[in-house]
Amino acid sequence: MASAATPPSLPAKLPGHVAIVMDGNGRWAQKRWLPRAAGHKQGVDALRGVVKACIERGVPVLSVFAFSSENWNRPVEEVSGLMDLLAMALSREVPSLKKSGVQLHFPGNREGLSTRVVQGLEAAERETAHNHTLVLNVCFNYGGRWDIAQAARRLAQQGVEITEQSLSGAMALAHVDDPDLLIRTGGELRISNFLLWQSAYTELLFTDCLWPDFDAAELDRALAEFARRERRFGQTAEQRAEVEPEAVAVGQRHA
Repeated sequence: MASAATPPSLPAKLPGHVAIVMDGNGRWAQKRWLPRAAGHKQGVDALRGVVKACIERGVPVLSVFAFSSENWNRPVEEVSGLMDLLAMALSREVPSLKKSGVQLHFPGNREGLSTRVVQGLEAAERETAHNHTLVLNVCFNYGGRWDIAQAARRLAQQGVEITEQSLSGAMALAHVDDPDLLIRTGGELRISNFLLWQSAYTELLFTDCLWPDFDAAELDRALAEFARRERRFGQTAEQRAEVEPEAVAVGQRHA
């Protein structure tokens, strides 16, 4: 794995929020004649490295798709292993993440999760709530359609008119701006129900790199590609040129 050291030069335009569909753990393990669980464990190591790289490069928000609402359809032993891995990762990783200034959030549906897992998620969020170096959203038991539905249901229960603005404010990731860059590893060309509402104007990047092999060098390639893209948000290039560079760099919540 390449070093996560800060590269000699960073792109002038960095995304304010990077989202990642971490795909390819199982295939990584199968290529090595290992059980799928070994791929998931290696994926945790890859995430640790990417979190470190984001901090070093000054990316303020990172959101990762750790477990989708559709993953319950996987073999029972794999789902059970993922739950055990989450519980272990929480106990092992949270102290160092807290020390590094990471603020943890776990957007997703907590119904159906074990009491042990829910308590671990809540404790991690509580212990890191005052950190500001990096906001890390680990989307667990999350689905984009679930997110839109729960937001609409909450507004209806509160008697609030459902508008784009109110719906955005009721989403599971309302505490951060929408992602500027969404990376999917593993070679698949879809976003698989991840951040459907929030990704309306997100730059998409697909790579064949399997998630356990995704490191700081791969992240740098993605950041360099993002810097080359022109983001117009429905406007002309001339109109966007009049916008302050900082606003263009970090994106906007709405077009």
